[in-house]
Amino acid sequence: MSAAALHLAAPALRRAREPRALRGLLIGAALGWLALLLVLPLGAVVTQGLASGLPAFWAAVSEPDALAAMRLTLLAAAVAVSANLVFGLAAAWAIAKFDFRGKSFLTTLIDVPFSVSPVISGMVFVLLFGLQGIFGPWLAAHDVHIVFAVPAILLATTFVTVPFVARELIPIMQAQGREEEEAAVLLGASGWQTFFRVTLPNAKWGVLYGVILCNARAMGEFGAVSVVSGHIRGLTNTLPLHVEVVYNEYDFVGAFAAASILTLLALVTLVAKELVERRAASEGAKP
Repeated sequence: MSAAALHLAAPALRRAREPRALRGLLIGAALGWLALLLVLPLGAVVTQGLASGLPAFWAAVSEPDALAAMRLTLLAAAVAVSANLVFGLAAAWAIAKFDFRGKSFLTTLIDVPFSVSPVISGMVFVLLFGLQGIFGPWLAAHDVHIVFAVPAILLATTFVTVPFVARELIPIMQAQGREEEEAAVLLGASGWQTFFRVTLPNAKWGVLYGVILCNARAMGEFGAVSVVSGHIRGLTNTLPLHVEVVYNEYDFVGAFAAASILTLLALVTLVAKELVERRAASEGAKP
């Protein structure tokens, strides 16, 4: 048998050697574990949110504090995704396509939000912009409010989501190499033309994948936002914070209804992620 035929037959040969019962056991164990940790809790959230009926659910998610929390969550996600999209593209392009001093240090810095607790991330902004912080007295003297106001929420959300776009794009751009960009430059293209017509189209699926992950983290962020928000209802509570507040007030219908909205957003994110992966696979790319 030729080498090509052996290569094509290898998956079938492996399946023939593996006992069917073992495959079934492993697949069943994986599905059972996912059902226990993911499907059942999410199902319980939605069920509890609808337990008192649709009118009660709608009243809980349409009351002013809940709507304000939704708007702030969407605003924070929009700002974080936009800022990190620009930063991620710039950082990935620089790291993958150019050689410069401090390149490895920049790569390490991008991962800092992954290694630092979100609560510590929030404390950083309190230490910087709080009344007793480094810039606090100056901000107070000029009547500028950052901590316990919307700007701190935007900063904290952006900070914890920094790595997502960049980390998706760096390996993709590194794998693509520099040949196409160098050819474009030799043909007379400027740096911006090379980026928008060569680099960016080749990495478009990585961009979309990173944006989806960044958006999901931004909408669900709790720890960093909780530290800097001040929990002011209707003003600085995002949707995760609103869930905590109403739950602590024993408003279980309101808490589970708001949590159901977060669950719905998570499912939409998963669907978008799956669509991007399938589209990228159909074009031979890997996000």
